[in-house]
Amino acid sequence: MSADVTLIYDGECPFCRRFARYTRLKEAVGRLRLVDAREGGPEVERARAAGYRLDEGMVLEMGGELYHGDACLNRLALLSSRSNFLNRLSAGLFSSPRAARLAYPVLRFGRNTALRLLGRRPMGY
Repeated sequence: MSADVTLIYDGECPFCRRFARYTRLKEAVGRLRLVDAREGGPEVERARAAGYRLDEGMVLEMGGELYHGDACLNRLALLSSRSNFLNRLSAGLFSSPRAARLAYPVLRFGRNTALRLLGRRPMGY
């Protein structure tokens, strides 16, 4: 039986938005729901209540568990199909928890720099 999976991301970040839009999960995982953290909602409140700072990373909700930042990136890499270039690249780079943990601060720096250059403010949570 497949379950829904929710990805909470920053809709104003061009990298996050593109990554969320083009991520394809294997059919066994179920439907991927995309939630823009800036729009709020119960998923965003659940992540915040669990102590996750959404300015510091995306959150994946799956099977009652929440995965934040590098753990989210790693889990997405493991679950993604290999149907397009972005998914193959993600799987190759981030399917190792250690690689995801080492790369995530660099990716977060790029996100924060892009938001600053585009004149967009952090979410504040």
